Amino acid sequence: MRLLLVEDEKKLSAAVCAMLRKANYTVDTAYDGEHGLDMCETDIYDAVILDVMLPGMDGFEILQTMRADGIKTPVLMLTARGGVEDRVRGLEYGADYYLPKPFQVAELLACLKVITRRGESLQPEQLSYGGLTLRQEDGKLVYEASGESIRLGAKEYQLMELFLRNPAQILPKDMLAERVWGLDDESEYNQLEVYISFLRKKLQFLTSEVVIQTRRGMGYSLEKKND
Repeated sequence: MRLLLVEDEKKLSAAVCAMLRKANYTVDTAYDGEHGLDMCETDIYDAVILDVMLPGMDGFEILQTMRADGIKTPVLMLTARGGVEDRVRGLEYGADYYLPKPFQVAELLACLKVITRRGESLQPEQLSYGGLTLRQEDGKLVYEASGESIRLGAKEYQLMELFLRNPAQILPKDMLAERVWGLDDESEYNQLEVYISFLRKKLQFLTSEVVIQTRRGMGYSLEKKND
């Protein structure tokens, strides 16, 4: 999953990013309100972690603008302003959760799981397809038929997560590159092909019946060999 963290305290931002990346999230950052809003409006994120007290535009203004523009991305407000009035205001403006600072790592991760699994988009802790299971807790891909497992690197994990959330569907190259590497990486397409190759080798190692197919001119799809 790809997250956006809008937090002006750079040391705290770096610490939260490190923690989230360790949990296999992809994280982009913004350090002021205007930049944060611009990134939110790309609508490429699975969730936004949003501070309230920001230079340029505060978190409440960002949230109001997002919802007014029809952006439904889940938002976790993470802020030192933990009073009842502020919490109520954030929730009324469309926040999905309001977590005051200081916070516990386990609680932040649990909150993210809740807001990204809400409603009809409820998603399992472990993604599975064709006998493959992706485990978030240890970053391993498991093939149930053989019991074999293999650890995935961070980018490999993010790509496989996208494939497993959209099995047997063609995922465009630009969408995959954007979701895993972001909007500004000039080498994203070359990197994508390299990491697709890595994943294919790991699927072969597992002797899986699932393969990543190239759909020329369109993208890639995760499919069962016999389909």
